[in-house]
Amino acid sequence: MSSCAAALDPPHAAGARVLWLSVLLLALALLGLAWGAGVGSTGFDSLLRARHDPAAWQIVWDIRLPRTLGAWLAGALLGLAGAVAQGLFRNPLADPFLLGSASGAALAVAVVFAVLGAGGMVGGGAGRAALAQAASSWLAYLGFTGAAFVGALGGVLLALALARGVQQTLRLLLAGVVVGYVLGAVRDLVQLAQPDVLVAMQGFTLGVTGFVGWGACAVMAAVLAPLVLAAWAMARALDALSLGEDTAHSLGLPLGPLRALLIGVLALATGTAVAQTGLIGFVGLVAPHLARSLARCTHGPLLLLATLVGGLLLMAADVAARLIVAPQELPVGVLTAVLGGLYLLWLMHRRARLDGGA
Repeated sequence: MSSCAAALDPPHAAGARVLWLSVLLLALALLGLAWGAGVGSTGFDSLLRARHDPAAWQIVWDIRLPRTLGAWLAGALLGLAGAVAQGLFRNPLADPFLLGSASGAALAVAVVFAVLGAGGMVGGGAGRAALAQAASSWLAYLGFTGAAFVGALGGVLLALALARGVQQTLRLLLAGVVVGYVLGAVRDLVQLAQPDVLVAMQGFTLGVTGFVGWGACAVMAAVLAPLVLAAWAMARALDALSLGEDTAHSLGLPLGPLRALLIGVLALATGTAVAQTGLIGFVGLVAPHLARSLARCTHGPLLLLATLVGGLLLMAADVAARLIVAPQELPVGVLTAVLGGLYLLWLMHRRARLDGGA
């Protein structure tokens, strides 16, 4: 059972705990934002000289601050999507990339790289050249960010089509796995056809936050706010689903439309984050687990906590990625994979010990 409904704190105690935890997580996020503004190749000197040095101010304002804030927003989107996925599929190992969104985004970006990089090498007559030029112009206008977002949503829609809707959760889960493998194979074929794409795709597949600017932050913030509200409004459906399909039906909930809306939240949150930062794994998987360990609550508060925890996790990972091998940087996706994997291994070991003791 993915929900914490099995052993909940009393409502008044859970509410108070969630409130002060939320305040604490937001305070830590503000501290992390200030910390991230001072971390970079030029060290804290740029932050100290920002008020009097235009170059230092530009480094802090145009590079470090949007990057750090963008990492928090992307992590928050992934944390929210992870909590929704685990509640929707009643599986604590569900993550935001489960429905093929990651494979769809990666395929779309690979296609953009291949077409834009090979547009001038397409031969075979004037008509074919004109077609290639038109495709290149359209893809250039769409951009890598737009292509990743469209690809992520396309992967989810393909999974929905294969599953014939949202009525059967298990069928949808299997469809997502199949779509992920198929789109991943197609991406590999694109990369084999255009070997230069392999190098260009490295940053996207490893996950990077270094290119996030204020525009990307505005897009992620504009998507995050309504999605949090929408997920909160549908939290009762996740609580009911955690008790089983029959119980949810007995409560009179319209599970079909609610599932569709929840999948919409999952797809939009994942697609927006992936489009801006690439494939950053484990944040959406680990954040809900950490949120449950902080407070035993229903899905409403859990969604909020998972959002805040996800943002703080990715922000801290982004700052750490700049510090570990300074003045160079680690891809933040690699760091989250290592830390997230270690946490899950520890969690499995801890549960095994508890089960053995029982």
